[in-house]
Amino acid sequence: MIVLPRLYPILDAGCYSNTLDLIAAGDELAAGGATLLQYRNKSGNAPVMLEQARELRRLSRTGVSAPHTLKLIMNDRADLALAAEFDGVHVGQDDLLPESVRGIIGPERWLGVSTHNPEQLAEADLTSADYLAIGPVFSTSSKEKPDPVVGLEGVRRARQLTRKPLVAIGGITRANAASVIEAGADSVAVISDLLRDPRKSAEEFFRILR
Repeated sequence: MIVLPRLYPILDAGCYSNTLDLIAAGDELAAGGATLLQYRNKSGNAPVMLEQARELRRLSRTGVSAPHTLKLIMNDRADLALAAEFDGVHVGQDDLLPESVRGIIGPERWLGVSTHNPEQLAEADLTSADYLAIGPVFSTSSKEKPDPVVGLEGVRRARQLTRKPLVAIGGITRANAASVIEAGADSVAVISDLLRDPRKSAEEFFRILR
């Protein structure tokens, strides 16, 4: 079974004005102690996504984290994960089925699946996914049409339904992250609360989540 870091940063390309800013943020997060990053780009522009993904891969080999291990997870696109030599793929409920993704990426790369209620989580638990995500835990602005908030009770319920590593996502900040871990999550996925001063923000998350 894989071991997830307490902090699971998501680099959402929509939050950055250009590729340089995106890569700089990734570098800062790694400097702050992040050992895993998910790259997310909902634009659908595959050439840009591949360019940014390859830059992140280069960063993981030559940036401040090198020679430390920095795992890179691609959101949605198994094909781009292979092309950019990423370490895994994360899919949602409207993406390729987990077993279809597994057939593309093979047994070694990590596979994560987003879920939003007990039924979805129980179903995902039966797949070859390496870890499961539950959310949104709190209200979030990172999605145009977010699923219903599950709250801390939803995290507790999810913890009862799976032995796989559990990532909580949605509206998680330094102010509430500890309560999410206490509810049973192994890791917290964060976007917004890492945008300002990424290195310092990541360091503070790790101090809180010890």
